[in-house]
Amino acid sequence: MMIPMVDLKRQYSRLKTQIDKALGSVLEQTQFILGPNVAALEKEVAAYHGLPFAIGCANGTDALLLALRASGVVAGDEIITTPFTFIATAEVAAQLGAKAVFVDICPDSFNIDPQKIAAKITPKTKAIIPVHLFGHPADMEPIMKIAREHNLKVIEDCAQAFGAQYQGKTVGTFGDIGCFSFFPSKNLGCYGDGGMVITADEEIAAKIKMLRNHGSAVRYYHSEVGYNSRLDEIQAAILRIKLAQIDNFNEERRANASAYCRVLAGQDLVPPTQRDGCRHVYHQFTLRLKNRQAVADALAKAGIASAIYYPVPLHQQEVFLKMYGPQESLPVAENCCAEVLSLPMFPELTQEEIRKIADVIVHAL
Repeated sequence: MMIPMVDLKRQYSRLKTQIDKALGSVLEQTQFILGPNVAALEKEVAAYHGLPFAIGCANGTDALLLALRASGVVAGDEIITTPFTFIATAEVAAQLGAKAVFVDICPDSFNIDPQKIAAKITPKTKAIIPVHLFGHPADMEPIMKIAREHNLKVIEDCAQAFGAQYQGKTVGTFGDIGCFSFFPSKNLGCYGDGGMVITADEEIAAKIKMLRNHGSAVRYYHSEVGYNSRLDEIQAAILRIKLAQIDNFNEERRANASAYCRVLAGQDLVPPTQRDGCRHVYHQFTLRLKNRQAVADALAKAGIASAIYYPVPLHQQEVFLKMYGPQESLPVAENCCAEVLSLPMFPELTQEEIRKIADVIVHAL
């Protein structure tokens, strides 16, 4: 039995009739760029989050880049974020000539530690980018308090957390802007690249909409240098079908996470936790293990995938060492990078597969 990290074929089989019909409709209509499905998806995602504006774009990285541009970030500014995330979160700051300033994380949620943010704020600080990593919400209440006290923008990186909740509200609705990725393996994923930005700010929404389309609000009239970053109509049609099922998919992920925790209880490992007031949507099910390599090797031998997200924290990545020079140690993030291992996680994962994965892990410990 081969068990992948994610099996997109199973989900396609569940939705095949709807998806095939939607794709056929797009091909019949031949409106491929900023067509009716993009407009409809934007309205549906905005409504899901209880916000007035959602703007599709080409991918999650562009969503972050557009958010920073719309927030007025320029060369020389500083952006506070986590070192324990995919590089896109910090990469976009560097692309604008700004500096990513890294703050250590909480060991239980893997998210930025709000108690350590204030010490990193300087007169150059322009924004904070908390990441809701692996589907667990960052601790937004203290983050927003700090941001208000220092007049900072907050851009939520929700790439792995569509549908996650903090204190009863969906992530992406606390800060000035929420940014999403629709990469195929995400909780809400399309069949290529795709992204979206949500906001309650009409001015920010208008600027992002203009920037995504070559800096043009009126066709062939360009007020700024922008980007070609438009969500594809075919991807939007697929996402509309999946959006209608996202809460069901997330509940299935949560049920699978609970099953993992049951069968791995009492073992010499640290399973992911869910903080009070949070609704984790388990984009990844990530353990902490002292003997990670032995477990990973045993899983591979049994035909079971696993992955390390992430092996090197951003403050130790070669690119940022070249840009910023030697960085201070961030011990929690560094320890997590040495211990984390993510197991297969997707809605269609079966109980039999979870038991097999757990059995291999138990025998490897």
